[in-house]
Amino acid sequence: MRDVVCRHGGLEAVSGVGLDAAPGERIALTGTNGSGKTTMLRAVVGLHRQVTGEITVGGRGCRTAAEWAWRRKACAWIPQRPAAGRFPLLARELLASGGDFGGALAAAERLGVGGLLERPLDSLSGGQLQRMHLARAVGCVTAGAGVVLADEPTAALDFAGQEEAAAVLTGLPVTLLVVTHDRAMAGRCDRVLEMAAGRLREVS
Repeated sequence: MRDVVCRHGGLEAVSGVGLDAAPGERIALTGTNGSGKTTMLRAVVGLHRQVTGEITVGGRGCRTAAEWAWRRKACAWIPQRPAAGRFPLLARELLASGGDFGGALAAAERLGVGGLLERPLDSLSGGQLQRMHLARAVGCVTAGAGVVLADEPTAALDFAGQEEAAAVLTGLPVTLLVVTHDRAMAGRCDRVLEMAAGRLREVS
């Protein structure tokens, strides 16, 4: 990321951020609510488009539809508050959308939600839905994604679930950017960065 600025209308949420993440590096992003963490991750994956500056993944920018399509496959996204949708998918369909159903299913089994495949997403608890999205991200990785962007992936989980999710995420052979208030998750990362008022600083 080079001098990245993200806006919500006239509000500047991310202010001139620069960040280099090495292949395979795990980076935790901390900071108060509203500091710009989620907006920054959404800009990387292409869900927030009111952006200036340069964001590249694997040395590739996004200026064409084909480049955006590549970015969506290169980056796995785990949202903070997964939405079930008005016409919700079955859990099995969510896992299949990651690209490698077998890899996602194996992760779902490990995370304790493998028996819920025929359940609509809107029938799952917050923790179950979060585990399903984590399993889907694993399927994205086994299908070829080299970056995982995770926004508070353990927030809806109990302590044991947080430990298991952190182990799954940090065990993936990818570059990981994870927004978290979970000290155990941050402790598994190579670097911890803090965001305040749209700006980054290194904590450890």
